[in-house]
Amino acid sequence: QVQLVESGGGLVQPGGSLGLSCAASGSTLSATVMAVMGWYRQAPGKERELVARVTSGGRTNYADSVKGRFTISRDNAKNTVYLQMNSLKPEDTAVYYCNALTLTSEYWGQGTQVTVSS
Repeated sequence: QVQLVESGGGLVQPGGSLGLSCAASGSTLSATVMAVMGWYRQAPGKERELVARVTSGGRTNYADSVKGRFTISRDNAKNTVYLQMNSLKPEDTAVYYCNALTLTSEYWGQGTQVTVSS
């Protein structure tokens, strides 16, 4: 079994920056290849949407709404994925969820709140 543990998040003013991290852990981790790790978000009353994701080979893709402002990266040795968020806007306010895909399974973190407000 694999668990995803997120950290970071919080309250930030518009235009500010915030970083999230997500570490995978579990008894089967050593035998598990995280093919894709990424971040999704869900704002109140809205569906969960992809923010950014990165493959084990380093290929990335981003939602159009965050391109040029957010950067995703990962450390394969640590099974950790990061999301650096710059130039934050009020519309970035949401619960951010870490996601990981293996060849056979999908895992989700419990979510961390990001609030952008003055």
